[in-house]
Amino acid sequence: MALSQTSNLGKTYSLLMIKSFLIWTFTLAVCLLVVGFPLVVLMATVGCLLSIVLESVMPVSAVLLVAGGLIMFNVMAVVMAAGVLTLKGVHPKEVQWLSWLHGEAENMQTTTVYAACPLTCEIEP
Repeated sequence: MALSQTSNLGKTYSLLMIKSFLIWTFTLAVCLLVVGFPLVVLMATVGCLLSIVLESVMPVSAVLLVAGGLIMFNVMAVVMAAGVLTLKGVHPKEVQWLSWLHGEAENMQTTTVYAACPLTCEIEP
């Protein structure tokens, strides 16, 4: 009986770690694409220049090499960051700015305030 509970706990913990890793991978990939757009543009510019320089040295696969290297760099950065966050035990539910990820509603103002309202209406706090 005790052995079955121990193995069940291990399975639950490993599934929780896998779930946390996948959530972190998704979140960091989305943040890289949305928030890191200037970084992506900068990497594409450097990649284009690098492929032009490498074209004279190895004309067959310079573009493929540079594009594959940039994609691999981005994927590895996301996977490594997700792995570090998972291994440190930071769960996505503990991070305050990820409330959009697990469906928590933000506190919004319940009363509508119009531009002329402070002058003409009485607003109850």
